[in-house]
Amino acid sequence: MKNETQNKLIQYLIEELAISPDGVQFALRHASPCLNVLPMVLWQYGFVTIQELERIWDWLETADGNRAFS
Repeated sequence: MKNETQNKLIQYLIEELAISPDGVQFALRHASPCLNVLPMVLWQYGFVTIQELERIWDWLETADGNRAFS
């Protein structure tokens, strides 16, 4: 995941989905070094619902016109 996209994703998670910064940091530690799995880690540990997970994937698909998983 590109650094700029990662920073914007973190901002989206905190501001739009109301995930606590500590929750995001927890997920980042568990997703490292493969940050592409961050959304799945958030879901796995109960920080987001399956619907929110889909919203994250949708966001990643359209973020700045970049495909975060390419």
